[in-house]
Amino acid sequence: MTDKLMREYINILLVEDNEADIYLTREILNESGFSHHLYFAMDGSEAISFLRREGAYKSSPCPDVILLDLNLPKKNGFDVLAEVKADPALKDIPVIILSTSELEDDVLSAYSLHADGYLFKPIDPDEFNNAVRKIRNKDILR
Repeated sequence: MTDKLMREYINILLVEDNEADIYLTREILNESGFSHHLYFAMDGSEAISFLRREGAYKSSPCPDVILLDLNLPKKNGFDVLAEVKADPALKDIPVIILSTSELEDDVLSAYSLHADGYLFKPIDPDEFNNAVRKIRNKDILR
């Protein structure tokens, strides 16, 4: 059993630029019952730097799951998702899209880029818990 599967908490990277959405997501996570450490990136470029442990993020942990907004400054969520899934060192990290967009094209594009889930904002706490539970139960966590 790997160290990450033995520990009782999960590392979550939330990639979100909206303070209100960060607050709401944090509250849902705190009420979810999942023991977690939550890390933040405010734009797509910062998220990639965190994931690749570049610059100020040299000692950042590898997240067990990424919660990714699509509408981000500097690098949008689709670009971040494509980079993550194309990188051999990152591609196995589950990515759940959190978006206000209910456009079928956005949902299909996210899944075609290998998103592991797609949740609409405002996030329903039960749907969110089920998505994280599914990922955790399938031992997808690296």
